[in-house]
Amino acid sequence: MNIHKRVAACLVAWCLVACAAPAQMSAERLYNGFGRGVPAIVNLPEGAVGEPVVHLYGQTESGAWVSEYTAPAVVGKVDLATMFPVLWTAERPRIRYAQLFVGETPVGAPVVLQPMLSPERAELIVPRPVTDPTTGQTVSVPQLTNDPTQGRVMFESEQIAMLRAAGRAVPDRSVTFSGIRAYVEQHVVLDTTLGEIELKMRPDAAPNTVFNFMHLVEGEFYTDIIFHRIVPRARDGSPFVIQVGDPTGGGEGGPGYAVDLERSTLPHGFGVISMARSGDPDSNGSQVFICLSRAGTARLDGLYTAFGQSVRGGDVIQAIAATPVNEQGRAVDPPVLRSARLVPAPPIGKGPEPLGEPTSAPTER
Repeated sequence: MNIHKRVAACLVAWCLVACAAPAQMSAERLYNGFGRGVPAIVNLPEGAVGEPVVHLYGQTESGAWVSEYTAPAVVGKVDLATMFPVLWTAERPRIRYAQLFVGETPVGAPVVLQPMLSPERAELIVPRPVTDPTTGQTVSVPQLTNDPTQGRVMFESEQIAMLRAAGRAVPDRSVTFSGIRAYVEQHVVLDTTLGEIELKMRPDAAPNTVFNFMHLVEGEFYTDIIFHRIVPRARDGSPFVIQVGDPTGGGEGGPGYAVDLERSTLPHGFGVISMARSGDPDSNGSQVFICLSRAGTARLDGLYTAFGQSVRGGDVIQAIAATPVNEQGRAVDPPVLRSARLVPAPPIGKGPEPLGEPTSAPTER
């Protein structure tokens, strides 16, 4: 079996396990081709009183989740595409959540419905001044570079906007909608030698990055790995980051593959988890960092992919950040990520809120 088939088999096995929780709605298939059914299974709690219905949630411009559509459900197999045709007909496909209710009570974790869309690539770009032959004016056009000290990360849509501002006739980016990835929402719990950190995933902000991280967690990648980089303060003195995810502990290791940088709508701030990478925008793998403050990490927005928020364990994050380190940011006695596991998420709108900014900075242990 080649590596692609092994990964596919692992993902299917993960979905079957993750979606088998009782007393909720679960996705029958992980991948659902465009225009086809999106089968799900409804299981009700024993003794439930009330009719089962499914609410389809979408996000407002402010980021709030609201119930946009409601459809009656039955125990057993249902088809979310039949219940909610908007999944295929929406002019702008976007992530939605399907939440089972019994009467007025939400039951179990929601099903994440992620449109499979052509990814927007990012490249290192240097704006190059050129003379417009029509007007004689100097304009800027994007030029590729391999030098991370000179170039800046720019996504395709930004490059198109720059070319249009320079008077170039450039078509819109082509996007193909291939189908829907459907799975039960889960949180990730990091079990460290200093305590547990619980993370709420944000597939609405960075869906492919979330799925890659959950795949690594399910495969027990994050087992007995040290926090190899601890930076309690940025150059301006603001609390910065703690980093983990290299099985070698040296800072260069990963899962043996890389995933593209993903444009994330989640701002960096205390407790936010984001992908670490090298100078190449598309070198994301398994290494992640957890932010220690908004002030110290706001400059990372758009340059790194933030994909989750801590909902428990702020004291643990602070304790790890307070570990004594040398000038290279390496701890003599580094905290260890002993394991990571997936746990059922609460019903949409329930459960703990993301952690806010701490009132005090980490103090050395």
